[in-house]
Amino acid sequence: MPGDQNGTWEMESNDNFEGYMKALGIDFATRKIAKHLSQTKIIDQDGDNFKTKTNSTFRNYDLDFTVGVEFDEFTKGLDDRHVKTLVIWEGDKLVCVQKGEKKNRGWKQWVEGDRLHLELTCEDQVCHQVFKKK
Repeated sequence: MPGDQNGTWEMESNDNFEGYMKALGIDFATRKIAKHLSQTKIIDQDGDNFKTKTNSTFRNYDLDFTVGVEFDEFTKGLDDRHVKTLVIWEGDKLVCVQKGEKKNRGWKQWVEGDRLHLELTCEDQVCHQVFKKK
């Protein structure tokens, strides 16, 4: 059964974000700024249809998708790459695979209690972010 991820979520922790950004090839100056930013995620979920916004004082990123439908994603403002993205449910977790020039790229996202967990992966780096429901 898919989990309910609706809501506004404020970042609490961001472990190994710099390692993840380095694996993506993000430049030193941007990494230094980005690792100190707090993010807010706004998720509007209607069944398998998602409208998401990730906001910070440095950059914002919007991503709309339907679970099970592959789409072309341009990671504008992140690492500025074109990837083929597919998000599926594995139990109550969203699992995303992004095919492109970087290996083992994607993310997993799930809710435990009043916390949203996001695990970002690129090559051999894993970043674990935790957000508290606002």
